[in-house]
Amino acid sequence: QVQLVESGGGLVQAGGSLRLSCAASGSIFSIDVMSWYRQAPGKQRELVAFITSGGRLNYADSVKGRFTISRDNAKNTVNLEMNSVKPEDTAVYYCNADGVRLPNWGRKYEYWGQGTQVTVSS
Repeated sequence: QVQLVESGGGLVQAGGSLRLSCAASGSIFSIDVMSWYRQAPGKQRELVAFITSGGRLNYADSVKGRFTISRDNAKNTVNLEMNSVKPEDTAVYYCNADGVRLPNWGRKYEYWGQGTQVTVSS
């Protein structure tokens, strides 16, 4: 019933910009935290940025000053503006929704997107 759909991935030149988008669909009451993770070949998945429903956010040191995360609580969407991208940003980027509250149910759930490939050419 709940699905995270990502878009915006692709091939970009170093120094360029790219915007990733993720939309959570289904019967969702609210989402506490929405995040972007990434996983490069041969490396562990890492947190890139997160943003809470109240607007509190944080970034990995490697992307501070270059990436911007934002969300629309009403639409249950989260975006990642990637500026001044570097070849080391190349990875599969995953959208995550945590603390997902469903109508008429007290439990909270976590969902992941399918991942979208971002490749930065040098």
